[in-house]
Amino acid sequence: MKGFYTVLLLIGSNIFMTLAWYGHLKLSQMKISTSWPLFGIILFSWGLAFFEYCLQIPSSRIGFRDNGGPFTLMQLKVIQEVLSLIIFTAITSFLFQGSELHWNHVAAFVCLILAVYFVFI
Repeated sequence: MKGFYTVLLLIGSNIFMTLAWYGHLKLSQMKISTSWPLFGIILFSWGLAFFEYCLQIPSSRIGFRDNGGPFTLMQLKVIQEVLSLIIFTAITSFLFQGSELHWNHVAAFVCLILAVYFVFI
């Protein structure tokens, strides 16, 4: 179950991370934050990133093999990166119309799947 909880926490963490890093761009597109000073945008993003860390740190502690979890440090990082790109693609496809997938994006995802395979063998 520790592996499941680790992945579940990483999914939540990456949702907050993507929104923290790129959500302000959507707010700008919607003319919500166009008058905000840069410092206000940074504080908004840090506020979202706080929740990212609240989920990411426990996921690493639960999932790390030396803490009784099923994953090595390298495996945790590869899982996090793959989830990050999957979630980024889903969120940007939904929030930013016109950000369609191309063949090279699919090829990159195949390479990531291979990376997961190779890190676990």
